[in-house]
Amino acid sequence: MIKWALAPVVDTNTRLLILGSLPGDASLAAGQYYAHPRNAFWRLLGQIVDRDLPGLTYPDRLVALKTAGIGLWDVIAGGERKGSLDAAIRNAEAANLKALIATLPALRAVGFNGALAAHTGRRLLGERSGLTLIDLPSSSPAHARPFEEKAAVWNRLGMTLR
Repeated sequence: MIKWALAPVVDTNTRLLILGSLPGDASLAAGQYYAHPRNAFWRLLGQIVDRDLPGLTYPDRLVALKTAGIGLWDVIAGGERKGSLDAAIRNAEAANLKALIATLPALRAVGFNGALAAHTGRRLLGERSGLTLIDLPSSSPAHARPFEEKAAVWNRLGMTLR
């Protein structure tokens, strides 16, 4: 089954862009980034922006991210995948990251949520002068690292927002 990425969540004030691979089934069904209830994404970012993001409605989460200068998108625009695991993605179509980044004048850093996002995103972006590229452990519940270990790495994103 072919699955397509959600629209980017960015504006001209985006200083940090967080890129995932391709939304999972729960996110696609809800039309929301990181909708699976066990995905740690909103908890991890809540620590960075000092807000209870999981306690907010989805639209309010997006407002909080934009206010903090954070944008979201994926490195894969579409592809075939049964289920939600990155390892199951076949015939991936790359997102046009360079075109999106060209519209973000305040962008300082890109965070890659998981190994596939990092591998694909770094290949697509190549050497980008002036951007800090940060590989992050996946926020997915399928990536079984303790929350505290993930948070220790994700918290580095806060430095890019200052």
